[in-house]
Parts: sequence; structure tokens; C-alpha cells
Amino acid sequence: MPESIYGNQKETLPLVMKHIVNEIKNYNEENRIKTGHPVYEHLICRIKSEDSMREKLRRKGVEESPYGALRILRDSIGIRIVTGFVDDIYTNIDYLRKLPGCRVVKEKDYVRQAKENGYRSYHMILEYLAPFRDIEGAEPGSYFIEVQLRTIAMDCWASLEHEMKYKRTIANQQMLVNELKRCADELASCDITMQTIRNLIRESDESPGASV
Repeated sequence: MPESIYGNQKETLPLVMKHIVNEIKNYNEENRIKTGHPVYEHLICRIKSEDSMREKLRRKGVEESPYGALRILRDSIGIRIVTGFVDDIYTNIDYLRKLPGCRVVKEKDYVRQAKENGYRSYHMILEYLAPFRDIEGAEPGSYFIEVQLRTIAMDCWASLEHEMKYKRTIANQQMLVNELKRCADELASCDITMQTIRNLIRESDESPGASV
């Protein structure tokens, strides 16, 4: 059986993931208690499978080693935060920036600047200092985490697009691509409308004449 692509950190990665996920859940719960509203609806996390990581290393021309998997590629740990509203994406980003030991290495805003096919999401690569030894022997150790933030509507669309993208044969592919783009535009418009409605409701609640 070949050595794990994550080397000695194979058992540590789930611990690092649990550590940061707990911090994210804590700020969500604190916000819910303080304001009555959570800042996200649900959270999904995963450790990239050994096969997927090896395939990506080969595809990227990176040495197939623990160092390549944990230092050159930066998505061994992945977290997806799904929100109800667009503004909540940016609220979560502010919280993530303030997490102890957390540094934003890279980010890309596909929410305000969608991809050509209609894909919308906010991507971040975080460098996170966790109380575990890293691949270079440092403790606390430095680990990279990929975070994607999107609304429920964006997440639903991305799941459908992913299903089509990885299907080997599909009839009328260009027609479906066009329909997906149209759907993405409609969902984006819906997200904006829903955000506007929520803002109006909250402004009404905060107005001097609002009932107690």
C-alpha cells in the first residue's frame, strides 16, 4: 500500500479541519444569540481524497509528495459556507479575517464578478495556525484551507453545473449550457431581490415607529 499523499499529517488534517470549523460555528452561534439571526445557513467540510489529490498534483505538474499536497497545492482542507443572503457572504468574510491565527493568502470574488458561464461564489485560501505539528515540523503548525462562500441559490446552481460538467456524454450540451447561464442570471436577480426585501424588513423593524 503506497504511503499517504499527506504523509504524517494524514491523521492531523481532520483535527485541523475540526478546529477551524468549530471556530466558524462559534461565531455563527454568537451572532445568532446577539442578533437573532445566524450569518450562514449550513456548512460543509471535507478532506480532499487521496486519489483526487494525486490526480491534481499530476495534472498541475507538481511533485507527488506530502510537501506538494500540503504546501504547493492549498486545498487539502475544503470548507463551503452556504448563506441565505448575499450580504451574509461578506459578513462571514469579515469574521474569517478576524479569526485568531488566520491569514488570507488569496481570494477571488466571483459573486460581484461572475464567471462567463454564470458561476458565482467567493473563494478564499486561508493560512491557519493550528495547535498541531505541520509538515515542516513547526508547532503550532501552518495549514492551508480553501473556503468557498455562496448563497443557497448559487449552491444549487453550482451543483447542477458540476453534474453536467463531469457527465461523459450529454445530448444538446450547448443548449443546456445556454439554459444554465440564463438560470444563473435569474438566480442572481432573485438573490438581489431577496436581499432588498430583507433590508427593507430590517429597516422597518429599526424605525422609531416600529411596534415593540
